[in-house]
Amino acid sequence: MPRYRTFRPVPLFGLALILLLLMLAALFLPSGDEPRKGPASHIERSAARDLVWSDEFDGPAGAPPDPRHWTHEVGGGGWGNAELQFYTDSTENSALDGDGHLLLTTHAVDPSSSGLACWYGPCVYTSARLVSEHKQTFQYGRVEARVQVPTGAGLWPAVWMLGVDIREVGWPQSGEIDVMEFIGKSPNEVFGTIHGPGYDGGDSFSGAHDLGTPVGADWHDFALEWSPGRIAWEVDGIRYHEAAPEDVAPDAWVFDHPFFLLLNLAVGGNFGGDVAADVQFPQTLTIDHIRVYAPEGTNSG
Repeated sequence: MPRYRTFRPVPLFGLALILLLLMLAALFLPSGDEPRKGPASHIERSAARDLVWSDEFDGPAGAPPDPRHWTHEVGGGGWGNAELQFYTDSTENSALDGDGHLLLTTHAVDPSSSGLACWYGPCVYTSARLVSEHKQTFQYGRVEARVQVPTGAGLWPAVWMLGVDIREVGWPQSGEIDVMEFIGKSPNEVFGTIHGPGYDGGDSFSGAHDLGTPVGADWHDFALEWSPGRIAWEVDGIRYHEAAPEDVAPDAWVFDHPFFLLLNLAVGGNFGGDVAADVQFPQTLTIDHIRVYAPEGTNSG
């Protein structure tokens, strides 16, 4: 086969067609500067909204999460779920990677020397749990999170929300909205859930989506559409679960008030299950961004 070909002039009509195709490609194909964009349907919905708040996790490698947005919750009391980790405020467990991501990392630690006390005795794992309480709160809109989850049975990462009145009324009366939950023992599935009075814990109103492949093998775009009397969950542009007051009746719908955000990586627990013997630590939940958009029909533009 020849290594070159004789040049032949391109007819003017053909040249015009080529230029038109190149212009269309430039308009609609993602550029090399935007490798982390979601599917087209996800982009179109977001583009029509005002961005209310976001954290893009930009900053130098090793820097802690932005204190304007996040507070660390610390401790090893099980967090109501018999979880095994001790949450710290160390950058070993929560830090930027210098490439626009937040890393929540769980480590296995030596219980004989860690000096950390958990509900079951000396702690075996450390991790991180961040909350936006008293810093960033929201009522209605579209919440988006682009994440890559860790893999392995016993790991339980989540992006979720709690009602701002939790200190006054307690859980689950405050309401809990889980934007994304993943448990390693169900490697192909993601979950979207609400908890409220009469439908909490194992009796929550929840939906699951089976991606058909391991969730941790790639990045995924999770979204929550939240409006008065209605919540819907999406992953990679696919709507897979919805909730409305009639779904929890006669129990109370407790989601029409402000909420704050939480990000965490739990180990074990009632939902996470036992840690498999083949899970290697450390394990990391990588978050590219969290974005909150105004409700549909309220954009200023």
